[in-house]
Amino acid sequence: MRFSPRFAATLLVATALASCASPPPAPIPVAVVPPAAPPPPPVAMPAAFIEHASAYRAYMQKAAQVSPAFKDGAEVEQSLTSAVAYEPKQFLRGVIAYAALVALQSPQFVAGVRTYAVDPVQRREMAQRLIADPNYATVLPSAASAAGLVQAALSADAAKVQRAGALVKQAAYDVQHQAWSKKDIPGREARLANAKLLSAQPLSPPAEDVQRLQGAVNGRDSTGASALGVSGEALAPPYTAVVARGLTLAALAALGEANDANMAAMEPLLQESTSAFCINLSKLNVYQCLAVAGPYYEDVFCLGQHVLLDTAQCVAKAAGEARPISIADAAPPPPAPQPLQSVSAGSGAAAPGSAAGLRR
Repeated sequence: MRFSPRFAATLLVATALASCASPPPAPIPVAVVPPAAPPPPPVAMPAAFIEHASAYRAYMQKAAQVSPAFKDGAEVEQSLTSAVAYEPKQFLRGVIAYAALVALQSPQFVAGVRTYAVDPVQRREMAQRLIADPNYATVLPSAASAAGLVQAALSADAAKVQRAGALVKQAAYDVQHQAWSKKDIPGREARLANAKLLSAQPLSPPAEDVQRLQGAVNGRDSTGASALGVSGEALAPPYTAVVARGLTLAALAALGEANDANMAAMEPLLQESTSAFCINLSKLNVYQCLAVAGPYYEDVFCLGQHVLLDTAQCVAKAAGEARPISIADAAPPPPAPQPLQSVSAGSGAAAPGSAAGLRR
């Protein structure tokens, strides 16, 4: 086929222009943003544990308010009935759960633990280590700060009840110049049975206190102050088993792993054999004391020594503060009564330190 010279020239120009044209631009790649890591779970603690802590607090506050100014036997029995009413297992769970809430008042401790909460795998591994070994929490960052708060808070609770117990114990001697105190207690067997019954029933904590402790899980109120009003110096290890378990439960809460799904695994953290033995022995001493007490002043002794002082001493030991409070620490005792020529004694033989033989 023959083309005209003009058409051929036009075709050559078009071919040259086509060869010089730029290729079409490549499409702009779409930026792929990796999904953001989910935030760590919030600091939280099971509602049942908070109720245990509240029951412990309610009992210690009630026990610290027992007055030694008894006017008659009815007041003695009323105070005894009120103060003996706690169940040992719930009480110990409450001590440890409250210790955990106190530990959460240390912002340094919570912040240090929360660094392990960002990565889900690391968080779960840390939780498993804590549950397997409660002492692992004692080497976490700022554990000394949290442990100092725990010891200070539990020791302060114990001291208040010890003070009340020391004064009530002194009253067992002081009331002997009042005629009513030397009368035999009516219905002694029923009184002992009631004490055992009350010691087997868990306490129902006040709803408002449970709500307040729920707020304390996050450590600080709106002003930045401790929600529980606790303070204390850093405490170097070693720690008691109760303090270590309190730190462990607080660490799990700070990780966001102290949830209902882990309840069964965490339950052993609320048990501790040494403190359990101490509390159970305190209850046994109460029962033995009530079994041999005859006149009202001997029930006053049972209340002061075995209900209040023995229980408070268990809490003090759990905190790592074992020094018992003395009468001189509590308050100057009133003048001693004149020696009595004849006082009705309690029935039966009693071991040293029991209610029988309180006469001067």
